This record gives sequence, structure tokens and C-alpha cells, in this order.
Amino acid sequence: MRFTIFRRPTLSIVTKMLEKALGKLPEQHNLILHSDQGWRYQQKRYQYMLSERGVTQSMSHRGNSLNNYVVENFFGILKTELLYIQ
Repeated sequence: MRFTIFRRPTLSIVTKMLEKALGKLPEQHNLILHSDQGWRYQQKRYQYMLSERGVTQSMSHRGNSLNNYVVENFFGILKTELLYIQ
């Protein structure tokens, strides 16, 4: 498994990640990509990349952390253990 860690998610980093993920998709799929309403996921370029490959975009409602609390908890622990231990 290969991964990259950055201090903050910029649009270029997110779109590079998306390009890699979309490159691994089979031609026939029924994928729904769920995210929060972060500004990078609302960008036209990001949305175009998804629609071009037939991926349906889904976003949680504003202020509804229950939709992504598992991921938020994971990244909170990751940041605490890797970034903030200086």
C-alpha cells in the first residue's frame, strides 16, 4: 500500500489522488463517492472528473458529523500521533 501525508488537503493534492483512484476503476461500475462539503469537493474541476468517469458524487449535510465521524476520528488520531508530537 502506498500513501502520502500532507499538512492540509489542497485541490491539486485531492485531484491527483482522485486521478489515481479513477485510473483503477473498471469500465463498468456503479460507484458513489461520498465526502463532506469541503471546498475542494465542490470545485468544478473535481466534480467534472467524477462525472466524466460516471461516478455519482454524494455529500453529507452541513454540520452532520454523523455521516463521516469514523473518518474524522481516524484523521484526528493520525494528526495527534504523527503531526502534533513535536
